[in-house]
Amino acid sequence: MKILETVKNCKRIGITGHKNPDGDCAGACCGLALFLRKAMPGVQTDIYLEPLPEALFENIPGAETILNEIPAGTEQYDAFIILDSIPERTGFAEPLFESAALKVNIDHHKTNPGHGDVSYVDGNASSTCEMVYDVIDSEMVDRKIAQALYVGIVTDTGVFQYSNTRESTMRLAGNLISYGFDFTSVIREVFFERTYMQAKMLGISLARAERMMDGACLFCSLDNGTITRYGATRQDFEGVSAQMLLTEGVDCAVFIHETKPGEWRASMRSGNIVDVARSASLFGGGGHTRAAGCTIYAGTGTEFAEAAKILLADIAAQLEADKDKDLKG
Repeated sequence: MKILETVKNCKRIGITGHKNPDGDCAGACCGLALFLRKAMPGVQTDIYLEPLPEALFENIPGAETILNEIPAGTEQYDAFIILDSIPERTGFAEPLFESAALKVNIDHHKTNPGHGDVSYVDGNASSTCEMVYDVIDSEMVDRKIAQALYVGIVTDTGVFQYSNTRESTMRLAGNLISYGFDFTSVIREVFFERTYMQAKMLGISLARAERMMDGACLFCSLDNGTITRYGATRQDFEGVSAQMLLTEGVDCAVFIHETKPGEWRASMRSGNIVDVARSASLFGGGGHTRAAGCTIYAGTGTEFAEAAKILLADIAAQLEADKDKDLKG
């Protein structure tokens, strides 16, 4: 698939990704928009996303052009592209996709069956940013496009430490940094640095985490009351599950926080055994084998406890099945 061929007759193009955009989502959207604006200067290209965390906003070229809401009088788009997501997870921009003359979906989540008129899904790709590089014309890549795509690759591979990192990923990353942006600062600011509140909430989450399943699973949940008491927001919990997974002996980390009364966001990471995408699918979520999430709709108390029990039971079953496999040789 080549994106210029796909949208060659379009005059108005919209781009969006999932709610609560991360580095891959935002980098893919901005990188593709920068390319289309350069390759098709007479075409209107708009990006629709929820507000970005400051570190992403400051490090992704083109982020300043993102629209956080639909302007009054917005007309139908000739083409609308969803990156790193499925339509149901795009939030306020979903109606623009549904009304577009041409619907395009590009994603690297294996749980995405593909949507729209043209879909390109590769569950083996490290990131949607890597896929965006594949669909654009490489000779038109410049420093800004390269940096936007690099941000997504760095964040979704955990700075090249996750199992989704391929040889082609490393070659592409090397090619992108040749465009001359300060890649060391990008890595530090978008992946490692934390605000004081993020560091505080990480500490609280780790202190409250419980070891389960003979220490193979680490679980933590924070309700809305606790979060409100500390004055935290959803962005203050970025990377908590990934940090939990670094605990010795842990193969699966589950972090759940209540985003608003009765709505819980689960973020899961695994090492070598548990397919967290399978577990997330129990609640309509998805993602990757080693990194996935879902939204659980349940009241605080018994209702949430029952939902968490279902999630943890699936993780326990996978860990047990792995033990049985080892015993059988």
